[in-house]
Amino acid sequence: MPPSALRDRKRERTRRALLEAAVELFETRGYDETTVADIAAAADVGTRTFFNYFASKEELLFPEPDERVRAAVAAIASRRVGERPVEVLLRALRAAGDNPGEHLVDNLNARIAAVRAQVSRTVPAVSGRAAHAQLVAQREIGRQLHAAFPEEFDEVGAAALVGAVVGAVSGALTVLFQQPNSGPEDGERLHRQIHETTSKVLQPWLASSRAPHYKPVG
Repeated sequence: MPPSALRDRKRERTRRALLEAAVELFETRGYDETTVADIAAAADVGTRTFFNYFASKEELLFPEPDERVRAAVAAIASRRVGERPVEVLLRALRAAGDNPGEHLVDNLNARIAAVRAQVSRTVPAVSGRAAHAQLVAQREIGRQLHAAFPEEFDEVGAAALVGAVVGAVSGALTVLFQQPNSGPEDGERLHRQIHETTSKVLQPWLASSRAPHYKPVG
């Protein structure tokens, strides 16, 4: 294996170790009570190494925002012949992780999503970043949906549909993560609850015979 490939694998292992250590500490000690030094020590690296991977403790809760948006755009671009706009949108959101029931096959990612939702309720910096990241993603996905189906939606209509679906899922997951029995100690159970909740919320769209039109009247 080339030296560059070995370095990449080592970097990925270290990055993963930092994420796992952070989530474990956030779950057991709490976000505010956990320091960067604590996370680095738990991952068996120094604080300088931590900052080679993450700019701050907050960033650990948003590990791959750009990749999520790119995944959604790619899903829209790869739409199948005859596929309805709402079907394309739901597949894009699954790819982006806004429907974690399909996307978060890794328990670590499910745990990060749960901690992020919990911390967002009490830490303004995390809440603001989460809201901004979601807004940026929604805008881009809406633009791509409009471009893919110009006869079905104008820009406002595409944005409305994206906002409605994402809002429904986000609202449901927020309540799920607030429930006492939705703790992250059981990754498989949390993943199953996320899947069941999002599937229930999305059922009206999945069951519809055609996507709603949002073109303004007049």
